Amino acid sequence: MLVDHNRRPQGFEQGAPGPDGAYGAAPYRTRESGLRRFLGGSPVGVFVRLLFLSVLVGAFMSMLGLTPGRLFWHLYDSARALIDIGLASLHDFGGWIVAGAIVVVPLWLIARLFAVSR
Repeated sequence: MLVDHNRRPQGFEQGAPGPDGAYGAAPYRTRESGLRRFLGGSPVGVFVRLLFLSVLVGAFMSMLGLTPGRLFWHLYDSARALIDIGLASLHDFGGWIVAGAIVVVPLWLIARLFAVSR
């Protein structure tokens, strides 16, 4: 891959010789449109590539017996299972806090009472 390391803008500056050797202002190369930059190429070319990839992915999903609805529900069930596991972990963690507090807080309170009486 060839890389142009020239950081000057494309086109010719005022007073610099142009391609024909004449001096004068030559217009700068026009910029790509915002749509072409956003899409990554011409709209028709991008449409054709997306259409081709859609056909390939659709055929592959069909061979696996997947439909968009099944795929959505599988992702939904997976996310729901992860949330349930996370909440169960928090429930267990909360139980550990309560069990520890039943022992630690009274011992701390007794220690503070003996420390104040000295």
